[in-house]
Parts: sequence; structure tokens; C-alpha cells
Amino acid sequence: MDLPADELVFLRDLVKASRQRVQHLTWTDRDGTKRLTAVTAAEGAKLQAIAQRLKLSREALLRQAAHIPVAPAKPAADAPATP
Repeated sequence: MDLPADELVFLRDLVKASRQRVQHLTWTDRDGTKRLTAVTAAEGAKLQAIAQRLKLSREALLRQAAHIPVAPAKPAADAPATP
């Protein structure tokens, strides 16, 4: 395939993740909405490690993570600077 390197990495990771057993986590979002999040085994293990370190359940950790603000988007390098 003739694709940029970042797209090849994305596709490889997507295929790799689809071959793994998926874990489903049910948790409640900050607005009270029930959520179902599918994570790979590696993501589940990392989530579990963080939750244990903070002495939280994985579900409680996801609820707290829902309050993390989204980072502002970086301006494109080729975009003209505003005066």
C-alpha cells in the first residue's frame, strides 16, 4: 500500500486490536448517562493499573476521566497567522 506512515500505523494498530479479546466496561458518565466502553486487553490492564494506584474502580476512574478537559487544537502549520 502506498500510504503515509501515520496511516499505516493506524491501520496496523486497528487490525491488531481487532484480533484481541475485547473487555466491555459499563459506567455512568458525568451527566448520568450509562456508557458501555470496549477496551482491548492491553487498555484494560493499563486502566486497571491506574485504578488500583488511585484506589478506585475502573468505572469510577472513567467517570473522573470524563471531567478531563479536551486539549485545545493546535493550529495547522500552513495556516496564516492572524494579526
